[in-house]
Amino acid sequence: MEKRRAFETDEFLSSQTKKLMLKAAIFDMDGVIIDSEPLHYKAYHQMFDEVGISVSAELYDSLTGKSTINVCKQLKDHYNLSQSPEELAAIKRRHYDVIFENDKTFDLIKGVRQLIENYHESGLTLVLGSSATMPSIERIFKRFELNPYFKAKLSGAELKASKPHPEIFIKAAEATGYLPEECIVIEDATNGIQAAKDAGIFCVGFDSIHSKNQDYSKADMVISNFEEIHFDKIKAIFEG
Repeated sequence: MEKRRAFETDEFLSSQTKKLMLKAAIFDMDGVIIDSEPLHYKAYHQMFDEVGISVSAELYDSLTGKSTINVCKQLKDHYNLSQSPEELAAIKRRHYDVIFENDKTFDLIKGVRQLIENYHESGLTLVLGSSATMPSIERIFKRFELNPYFKAKLSGAELKASKPHPEIFIKAAEATGYLPEECIVIEDATNGIQAAKDAGIFCVGFDSIHSKNQDYSKADMVISNFEEIHFDKIKAIFEG
C-alpha cells in the first residue's frame, strides 16, 4: 500500500511540474480581428444624439469591451433615461447596421488573417470570445470567410455578465477542449484583459492605433504587430 501511495504521489508531482504546451488561442473580435471601433463610435453617438445625452470621452472609453446591452444598462442608470436598455441597444444597432452595410472600406485589421491562418495551420484550436451579439459575429465571419478556422464562437451578449467579468473566457477555454493554462487570449481592451487574467489565461495585449486609452499593464505581453506572436514565436514565449 505504501509503495502504491508513493507511486501515486510521484505521478501527481510529475503532472504538476510538467511543462505546459500551447494548445489553443482565443480571439476577441472588435479591435483584434476587425477595426469596428469607428463604426461603433458613429453608431453610439448617433444613438446619444437621438436620446438627447452628451457622453464624455472618458466615460465612452471606459465602455470599450463591454457588450452593447451592458453599455446601455450603464447609460440608462447614469443618465436616468426613460428608454429601457433593450430600446437603447435597438437604436444603437439600427444605426450600426446602416453604417456597416454602407462602409465599403471596412476590413480586417492588418495581419490578423495571416495570424489566424498561421495558428490554424500549426494545429492550434481557435475560439472567438467577443462581447458582440451573435448576429454581429456571424455577419463578420460570413463577410470575411472566417468560419473554417474557428471551432466555436461565443457572444458575451448571451451571458449574464460582461467583460471585465471572466465568464466569457472561462466558457471559451472550455469550448477549446483544453485547460485555461493551455490557452492564450488576444485582447485589445482593458476590460477584456482583466477578464482573461481573472479566467487564469495567458493574455496578449494588442496595443494598436485602433485601440485608444486602454490599460495594458495586466497583460502578460503587449504587442503592436501580429507578426510578434506568430506560432513559433508565441510558442517559445508561452512554453519557455
